[in-house]
Amino acid sequence: MDIILTLFGLLFISLGLVGSLLPVLPGPPLSWVGLLFLYMTDAVPNNHSFLIITLLIALLIFILDYFIPAMGTKRYGGTKAGIIGTTIGLFVGLLSPIPGGIIIGPFVGAFIGEKTNNADTNKALKAAFGSFLGFVTGTLLKFIVAIIYLGFFIATFWKYKHLML
Repeated sequence: MDIILTLFGLLFISLGLVGSLLPVLPGPPLSWVGLLFLYMTDAVPNNHSFLIITLLIALLIFILDYFIPAMGTKRYGGTKAGIIGTTIGLFVGLLSPIPGGIIIGPFVGAFIGEKTNNADTNKALKAAFGSFLGFVTGTLLKFIVAIIYLGFFIATFWKYKHLML
């Protein structure tokens, strides 16, 4: 049973890493579920404090991810159209064969979103830059948390692997 729980944990840690880069998956909460599966094994002793703290961090980052792009866009004079454009641009960039599409897409999307909202070119560029910075900041935070949770997973598994196998 420990092996099955560990494999599920590894699956969720992997989904969390992917989810930290894709907005359709909640990266840090999925990574936390991976840690939870590992701690559900008989081999790893329960550590409620660790699980509660890591859960709170995952939820905080998950919630902040909704506010950071909006704060970046607002700070640089953008509107909701810029935020929507950023999200659409991200998906287009992901599916695009253009190298760096995931980085270019949100910027172009925010610019087009602001232009459809009748913003002048300078204002649209400024808002697009703010939205892009917010997107990159949120993504970076999610990715850092997912990598840290992966490190916790690997370290804990390595420490108790002799009891699992």
